[in-house]
Amino acid sequence: MRMDLESLVAEELSQPVDPRVAALAEAIAGRHGTASRAVLFYGSCLRERRLEGLMLDFYLIVSDYRAAYPRRWLAVANRLLPPNVFPFEKDGLAAKYAVLSESDFRREIGKRARSISVWARFAQPSRLAWVKDKETADWVSEVIEDAAPTLFQYTLPMVASDKDMSTLEIWRTGFSLTYKAELRAERLDRSGSIIDSDLERYERFGLAALGRIADLTGVGPNGEVALIASPDRMRRWWRKTQRRGKLLTLARLAKASATFAGGIDYLAWKINRHAGTAVTIKPWQRRWPILGALTLLPRLLVRGAVR
Repeated sequence: MRMDLESLVAEELSQPVDPRVAALAEAIAGRHGTASRAVLFYGSCLRERRLEGLMLDFYLIVSDYRAAYPRRWLAVANRLLPPNVFPFEKDGLAAKYAVLSESDFRREIGKRARSISVWARFAQPSRLAWVKDKETADWVSEVIEDAAPTLFQYTLPMVASDKDMSTLEIWRTGFSLTYKAELRAERLDRSGSIIDSDLERYERFGLAALGRIADLTGVGPNGEVALIASPDRMRRWWRKTQRRGKLLTLARLAKASATFAGGIDYLAWKINRHAGTAVTIKPWQRRWPILGALTLLPRLLVRGAVR
């Protein structure tokens, strides 16, 4: 029997995390005081038991940016080009966390989003590692329910009309499209390996996402759901989104040089880990990280380490 999306998301978010992850999440929330609403744990580290030597990924949801920061320029930067990203360490574990306000989180996980980053990430598994109260937990779960349907609605027009594509293949197509909308250091097959790591999960969530879309748009005579745009229009949209997404990634990396000490070293570490390269950072690149990243990028693109 197909479970509804509301139950699936709520169940997944509520799964327990490693106590060290919970402690990290609580400390991150404490860093931003009463503005903190929820801390979400996501990414490849969800599947890891040994956390030492890894970079854990979190999203911090705050009430508003002015309340979250003692310095106004950080609030302005977060509002103009969300999210802000910060490093964090506790008890021998390293992490980075992105900050979004409640209103930006709501917008970026649906069809009004300015980029694909948030709904693409939260269509994947995540855990509610810290939350202010049950009311906020329920709200976060409700928002994340829109992530998988958004991914599917933007992906379905890109599916060949003469091909009976399975739910898992829709996921693969969707993640392949979203990965091309960011600068990535992962292997070309990385988007598919995400699904292979938990086929049952993606099958269940995919069916539930299609059910949610059908409830919203109705179904055709053969049980098909309505498309949000024609295939030609959607192809143009994806080309534009992918070009814009890579530029947004560069802009966010540049902004992170002001908030993320050692950010260029982290960038090199991530590229080496995922692409199997041996990128080394020179002293002058640490001194001027924006210029260093810009000079590093063309060589990485030519070598295929970043796409």
